[in-house]
Amino acid sequence: MSDYSIHSQKMALPGGIRDATVVIQDGRIRGIEEGFAREAGGEVLDVGEKMVMPGVIDPHVHVNEPGRTDWEGFDTATRSALAGGLTTLVDMPLNADPVTTTVEALDKKLLSTVGKLHCNCGFWGGVVPGNEQEIGPLIARGVLGFKAFLTHSGIDTFPNVTEADLRKVMPLIAGAGLPLLVHCEWERGPGADSDERSRSGSEAGWAGAAGADPRSYRNYLSSRPRVWEEDAIALMIRLCDEYRCRTHIVHLSSAGGIELIRRAKEKGLPLTAETGPHYLYFAAEDIKDGATAFKCAPPIRERGNNDRLWEALREGVIDFVATDHSPAPPIMKELESGDFKKAWGGISSLQLVLSVLWSVARSKGGRPDDLVKWLCESPAALIGQSGRRGGISRGAMADLVVWDPSRSFLVTEDGLFHKHKTTPYLGERLFGVVEQTWLRGEKVYEEGVFKKLSQGEIIYA
Repeated sequence: MSDYSIHSQKMALPGGIRDATVVIQDGRIRGIEEGFAREAGGEVLDVGEKMVMPGVIDPHVHVNEPGRTDWEGFDTATRSALAGGLTTLVDMPLNADPVTTTVEALDKKLLSTVGKLHCNCGFWGGVVPGNEQEIGPLIARGVLGFKAFLTHSGIDTFPNVTEADLRKVMPLIAGAGLPLLVHCEWERGPGADSDERSRSGSEAGWAGAAGADPRSYRNYLSSRPRVWEEDAIALMIRLCDEYRCRTHIVHLSSAGGIELIRRAKEKGLPLTAETGPHYLYFAAEDIKDGATAFKCAPPIRERGNNDRLWEALREGVIDFVATDHSPAPPIMKELESGDFKKAWGGISSLQLVLSVLWSVARSKGGRPDDLVKWLCESPAALIGQSGRRGGISRGAMADLVVWDPSRSFLVTEDGLFHKHKTTPYLGERLFGVVEQTWLRGEKVYEEGVFKKLSQGEIIYA
């Protein structure tokens, strides 16, 4: 169908939720009419009181292909994305083999996507020590921006950078108008030797004291203190100010960074920040010793801390929520031993982000249209897709999700399309059921059934 319309009594439009009909032609939104507009354009598909909003955009996903497809891969990642109402994701440059720090590696990654993209996909380039000569070619090749770590990433071929490394690349990234995404944990602190790169903060390893009980979640939490994040954020704000490079703080977990970010924004710096759904939904007090499914970096902190993250999100200090979907084979999560020292750090939630965030929001007085800003509009702005994706407006791509905020479901292994079903959300009852996902005006997913696959496109800067 190239000329038809969708009507909903709860259409999430830029001005709020309204009773409206959206006219779709050739994969784009060609018009928006008030109420049920029978003559709006071709057949009118009526979804009644179901919520229609832009397809979710997740700019923080570890797909792990090529090289580690046994961890996830484009086929399973983009299937689970559609099932969760996601129409666009951006793949991180580490965890694949080779890591995306050169044009050659990017070309290998692009080749590995052929026939496997069921939603749209863009790519971040990576910044590692010594690859400053690759930044320009990667920009020319169309990456959406760059990612760097201030502590060891857990992948030996993607080591962390120092301030000196960042000073080499930030002028290049700023000149292209692209964002630099930073994992802000700085183990060494501001007084460290600028050439020293510690590995003890590895996501796959342990940053705790020698002899500490590796099954203790409290020990793991204390091993990655808030000050690591706060020192790293302060560094990035200083460099952002100096170079006026768009700087994005990924997966903020420490509420101590909120005021730093607030002041930087008030100063007019091009700084943005995200948090993860797990930092809003879970709390350290409820995580049992040995429950390594919860291990991530930075760690899930205490309830009071996480309540402050929620308020910062509502205020707009934190711009949006992204999953940091980082799967690994179950054996790497050390589920039997419960050893936080050995377990891989990463939480799988790509399919669940809309439902998790709505479950939190509804319990705290939030509204369904809040999710449009946090899951669609602001992520679209980060990746340079405002006006094209992330909103229901004339001329935008008809990437849509139809969901029911009043329905709930129990998270089970059978209902997940991730390659591996290990996730701390198993057994949780979540609100907000994704019923349909539309990609460029075509229904590609409905109630557990994929209607059409391999329809995703690659997004370039």
